[in-house]
Amino acid sequence: MATDLAPPATKAAPTAGRRKRGKGTVRSALLRYRWLYVMLLPGLAYFVIFKYLPMYGLTIAFQDFVPFLGYSDSPWVGLKHFEELFTGPDFGRLLFNTLFLALLTAIFVFPAPIIIALMLNELRINVYKRYVQSLIYIPHFLSWTIVFSLTYILFSVDFGVIAGWIRDLTGGAKVDYLAQSEWFRPLVILQLLWKTSGWGTIIYLAALAGVDPQLYEAARMDGAGRFRQFWHVTLPAIRPTIVVMAILTSGNLLDQSFEQIWLLTNSLNRSVADVFDTFVYYVGVTQGGYSYATAVGLFKGIAGVVLIFGSNWLAKRMGQRGLF
Repeated sequence: MATDLAPPATKAAPTAGRRKRGKGTVRSALLRYRWLYVMLLPGLAYFVIFKYLPMYGLTIAFQDFVPFLGYSDSPWVGLKHFEELFTGPDFGRLLFNTLFLALLTAIFVFPAPIIIALMLNELRINVYKRYVQSLIYIPHFLSWTIVFSLTYILFSVDFGVIAGWIRDLTGGAKVDYLAQSEWFRPLVILQLLWKTSGWGTIIYLAALAGVDPQLYEAARMDGAGRFRQFWHVTLPAIRPTIVVMAILTSGNLLDQSFEQIWLLTNSLNRSVADVFDTFVYYVGVTQGGYSYATAVGLFKGIAGVVLIFGSNWLAKRMGQRGLF
């Protein structure tokens, strides 16, 4: 009976053949595109060395880390630092300040490159178009220190140019915009608009360049004006790019620019200026609370991953192409 139930020996041959062909295909592909893989190695090495290997340091979020004892000998405390974070007096203020800045960024800063790209796309004089593009790209290459210096020159209480204009127009008293807590968030948004909007238009201009001109011709033949062409041709063509950029942006909602916030922060506006990034610096670097600061950073990272997956799921539910 055992002999009758045994499968024929010839059935194993195709599987072995497929395995050999599979190995041969991979080997031939590696040999054929070997120089492309060689060029890929520096990028992989960068991510492995500077992104993945440092993740081992996240273990100190679950320890009372002592630099002299190292990772292995520092005592383990479990979720102690996370409990201190969520139940401490600073968490609510930090979360509100960070999310409020993220909301303002999503409302004012995220649509700005789209609007600028759409406006530039309507220009028909190429020389003027290239001039404007070059002009609005320049702020991207300036450091936040230079941006803050320009902000100080424009809004300082003593010799600020814009502050002086506002004082002359309103006839009011001197106002120190850099020290007023109510002016902190508007200054942050103005800096972001000036520094990042021009560079962000590159992606949307590339998407607009890929729109088929025949679609505009067909729309004009159907009697569509400029606004109808914009609404029914231009916007649908760049909608996938907008969705992808929105998903990527959602992962950085809790990640405000440390340099920008830190330079604008002072003792008079700290109540609204403290965010998770600056809090990590104050606790981790200036006070030596390495484990607590790492716990805060790990919370930010997990929240960012959840937001990316959530926004990607929401985009697919709304009928759009997600990031993955």
